[in-house]
Amino acid sequence: MFQTEMAALWEGVVTNSVQTALPAFFPEGAYVQVKDISSSEADYSNRLVAEFGLDLGAAHQLLGSDPESASLVEVLVPQQYAHWIPPGTCENGIGYDEVANSRVVYEQGGQTRSFGIASMISWRGVWYVVHLGAIDRSTDQGAVEDPETGDGISVPSSTC
Repeated sequence: MFQTEMAALWEGVVTNSVQTALPAFFPEGAYVQVKDISSSEADYSNRLVAEFGLDLGAAHQLLGSDPESASLVEVLVPQQYAHWIPPGTCENGIGYDEVANSRVVYEQGGQTRSFGIASMISWRGVWYVVHLGAIDRSTDQGAVEDPETGDGISVPSSTC
């Protein structure tokens, strides 16, 4: 299932399509259950999915003028950095497992490159993207998390 979700994420990056990438994104029903805020459905659509779209666009631009020439190699999830986010933290009503700084590894023009996934949440044993680029942002622009030549390096983080 994870491989299928990450293939959808990659296709969404290549085509700059939120709709295509949504199978890899944290489901709305899960978000509504996790968040302890009013209007969680509106926050999901108006903030979380909107920011995901901005970040997909930024990642799409990273691929340059021929995004179709890039191919997904793998998505590396640093399980050793996964941690529990307890209820009551970050406006959450229930807890969940989170991991920051996963890596999307791809090849383009004979070179291996990568960029980060800012935050993933495990829901019922499956990892989903919840923040592709920036978690906190001061502008309405998309962000690409730590683009690098090669596989890049994941580091521990206590985001939520």
